[in-house]
Amino acid sequence: MPGSSVIGWDLGGAHLKAARVGGSGAVEAVVQRPCPLWQGMPHFFTALDEARSVMGEAPVHAVTMTGEMVDLFRNREEGVLALVAAMRERLPGSDLRFYAGRDGFVDAATASRSPAQVASANWMASAALVADRLQEGLLIDIGSTTTDLVPVSGGAVAAVGADDATRLVAGELVYTGVVRTPLMALAERVPFAGDSVPLVAEYFATAADVHRLLGTLPEGADQHPAADGGPKTVEGSARRLARMIGRDMESAQLTAWRELAGWLAAAQRRRIDEGCALVISRSGLSGDAPLVAAGVGRFVVRALTAARGRPVLDFGNLVPANVAVRPLIADCAPAVAVAWLAARESA
Repeated sequence: MPGSSVIGWDLGGAHLKAARVGGSGAVEAVVQRPCPLWQGMPHFFTALDEARSVMGEAPVHAVTMTGEMVDLFRNREEGVLALVAAMRERLPGSDLRFYAGRDGFVDAATASRSPAQVASANWMASAALVADRLQEGLLIDIGSTTTDLVPVSGGAVAAVGADDATRLVAGELVYTGVVRTPLMALAERVPFAGDSVPLVAEYFATAADVHRLLGTLPEGADQHPAADGGPKTVEGSARRLARMIGRDMESAQLTAWRELAGWLAAAQRRRIDEGCALVISRSGLSGDAPLVAAGVGRFVVRALTAARGRPVLDFGNLVPANVAVRPLIADCAPAVAVAWLAARESA
């Protein structure tokens, strides 16, 4: 797929991700930066400038986004318009292409006229890449905040939902992730010290604390402050977890907090597995159709695969890439996908 270099951008509400596909069609660089967009556009510009310093220059920039939904903006339309304008400001004179789902890439003017087509279309980009490489499979992209479950059948994206609202109803968008999800969203009650204990409805701890206690949280996955602003250590996570059941960490041994974390992680897996079962049953995927694992939480997919007896493929192995960046591709699947799709279109 020879052609010009393309930089792909995934403008999220909590992270900004970028990927560079070179003229040979191989992924050359991938970067992710924290971007608390809900706190203001200056955070976006800082993250964008930092990522650009790593990515370098390219004649083509392909963009997808989910950041338009943060409460900085009155509605999604306002968010899309703000992000389109910001990219035009920072990349003047560049060939800017915005991903509009089934409509493919559109220019900035068209994106501004049809913001609903551009809003939160990043899942479709990742699924379109999977559909180009596989005849069938289920893309499972488990990120810091959400999980996308997207079936591919007959070499085409077979999703029922088209936007956040319809995808939530269809079970193809599950609001659970391995970093930012508050623990009261994982369960109402937990077993502890022989009792069934209600979780308090407070932002005391997140899924990152659960996976840190279990030793499964990937290095670099947790890029935002902890719920209490405290240390991101095993002890710090145990202290935050204890608050979720009205206790102090010192009231039990570390093994007890790890057991509680294990129960919560299993509850999260069950929720994702229920979504997988629904999507698979609706899409009619064959019994040997693989699960394609993406996102910083893709380690969870291994457990789902063991239970379901399906093969698993890492999203990062679907495209050619420099060895050094291959492990990062699945972490930033939509950014890689829009870069790769735009490069193929330009070839």
